[in-house]
Amino acid sequence: MANKYYGTGRRKKSVARVYLVPGTGKVTINKRDIDEYFGLETLKTTVRQPLAATDTADKFDVLVNVHGGGYTGQAGAIRHGIARALCEVDADYRPALKKEGFLTRDPRMKERKKYGLKAARRAPQFSKR
Repeated sequence: MANKYYGTGRRKKSVARVYLVPGTGKVTINKRDIDEYFGLETLKTTVRQPLAATDTADKFDVLVNVHGGGYTGQAGAIRHGIARALCEVDADYRPALKKEGFLTRDPRMKERKKYGLKAARRAPQFSKR
């Protein structure tokens, strides 16, 4: 059994490098505990979803380096990375993760600003006179 399993996760502008190490289920993000890093309970749940889907929550310690984007994007990126790393651990996890949609890279990105507009779709205020 190999020592570390690696998976790269991405969402919006966030990139997460995820390592799974056999352990007790501790999640460390940028050298801080998950409870310290994410304030919202929903984000912590998002991160742990792939582990819950494969019943491996207490079998691996998760080490994450994540940068870019906001906290929601980062949580999504970590989830993607964990799912990919779990596929490396055991190919049998793949159907369960795929069914839940954890292996799919979320394609939604920020739309570019267009000329003549104030933002991507926001037009300047219209005034008849």
